Amino acid sequence: MTNPKDLARSLDADWPPCEPITLTDLVAEARAVDWDFTNWCYTSGYGAGDPDARRMFECLLAYARREGGAGLN
Repeated sequence: MTNPKDLARSLDADWPPCEPITLTDLVAEARAVDWDFTNWCYTSGYGAGDPDARRMFECLLAYARREGGAGLN
């Protein structure tokens, strides 16, 4: 029988998934969904009700504007 502690450790080993993402990647995702917050949340894996996600999106938008528009309408 599997020890519950060993099972928990094996399940937690890969969580959260550690895929590096750059600022450029996040801006590209936002640009791809025409800077729509809800769609960006869906594609990036953030929850639309998460205030941290909203702040991150607003920071990406400000960064893109400062860097020359980045496809902003």
